[in-house]
Amino acid sequence: MSGAGLPAVETVDAQGLTVGIVTALWNADICDRLHQHAIDAAQQCGASVIETRVVGALELSVVAQKLATHCDAVVANGCVIKGGTPHFDYVCDSVTQALTRIALDTGVPVGNGVLTCNTHEQAVARSGAPGAAEDKGREATLAALHTAVTLRQLDQQL
Repeated sequence: MSGAGLPAVETVDAQGLTVGIVTALWNADICDRLHQHAIDAAQQCGASVIETRVVGALELSVVAQKLATHCDAVVANGCVIKGGTPHFDYVCDSVTQALTRIALDTGVPVGNGVLTCNTHEQAVARSGAPGAAEDKGREATLAALHTAVTLRQLDQQL
């Protein structure tokens, strides 16, 4: 599992911050869990939440870009499961590059909670389901909020 070496960031003081959370509807059992866990994590950290949904992973980036103009941090959640065609590779690469570009172009942290798995079982194991080894909705939110706090601190120091 890819969670080996995960830093022990359990919470972030995100009082006064707003996080935009956009989640795909495709693979609903997985994405609904990612979405709710992202919202729960943000609220536990004291951040305000703007939440929205899109159909699939390819639609995440344009909404994440819009959220980045109004939020201190953005989280994009989705689930792409490999099929029998190269479409999986194109979608995964496109989404990753787009989310990275949005963060760099806007200076707003974007947490990548898009699961890219070979099987549904792997997605369940990364989605924060009961007994799951990872909770990527929560982890992506904590990472984005931690980065937003760090950027705010740097702005005060520089």
